[in-house]
Amino acid sequence: MEASSGTREAVRRALAEDLGDEDLAEWRDVTSRLSVPAGKRGRARIISRAPCVLAGLACAITAFRLLDAGATCETTLADGARCTPGLVVVEVESRMHSLLAAERTALNFLQRLSGIATCTRAFVDAVAGTGAVILDTRKTTPGLRELEKQAVLAGGGQNHRIGLFDQVLLKENHFGFARPTSYEETVRRCVQGQARPVVAEARNITEAVAAARGGAAVVLLDNFRPDESLRAAIAAVHGVAAQIDRRVLVEASGGVTLANVRAFAECGVDRISIGALTHSAPAVDLSLLVEGVET
Repeated sequence: MEASSGTREAVRRALAEDLGDEDLAEWRDVTSRLSVPAGKRGRARIISRAPCVLAGLACAITAFRLLDAGATCETTLADGARCTPGLVVVEVESRMHSLLAAERTALNFLQRLSGIATCTRAFVDAVAGTGAVILDTRKTTPGLRELEKQAVLAGGGQNHRIGLFDQVLLKENHFGFARPTSYEETVRRCVQGQARPVVAEARNITEAVAAARGGAAVVLLDNFRPDESLRAAIAAVHGVAAQIDRRVLVEASGGVTLANVRAFAECGVDRISIGALTHSAPAVDLSLLVEGVET
């Protein structure tokens, strides 16, 4: 399983943090050095302890191989696989010191990223059949955005913008600083100024209509409740879109939970963005168990 350069660098940083050494010297693991014979090789398995959707396999395997280039890591699974309790996720054979030094880093990535994938899959399953797609946000762990957004994909969701550079997303504070320029004119200025898609946040029907008239590709209805107020805002946006003969997507965000996400979807939104996918997903229970020692 080939890891990207970004994945390798993220894992390398995590190992260096744990070992307190940029050169990844495994002898810096004082507990293993004092308790386990040097030079011997061992085997271990990473096992799922709870139902989950897997993500972060490349990170875990990279952790073992960065400390022991000769480590063998075997798995029949891929990111996005559904795991049941007791399922073997990865089997590892490596120098014992290397294996123990990489253990926590490998599990941290697997548990964190599988948690995101599992949380995402729950939201995706909850809106199945409605046509609404589940999106992440930029509410990610600093330095781990690429990996966390890959985990969202593994869970069946879609990525919103990656950063500040690949999409225009006009939010309340942008409109606040843009005054006295009108809401509609601010949107129009951004649409005409460049080729990236423009998403414009709206807090009420008036702003939603102005966003659509200004040329936004997506109107983001923020902090609406999944009731008639949301349906009315969607109808107003669709009405403007029909008048200008252009498709305008409608996105809901804010206050979305697993309990109400289907209600949002059934109001007719095209997209639902949820920060909790990455900022609040609980880690999955996975553990590494020693299987044997080569003599």
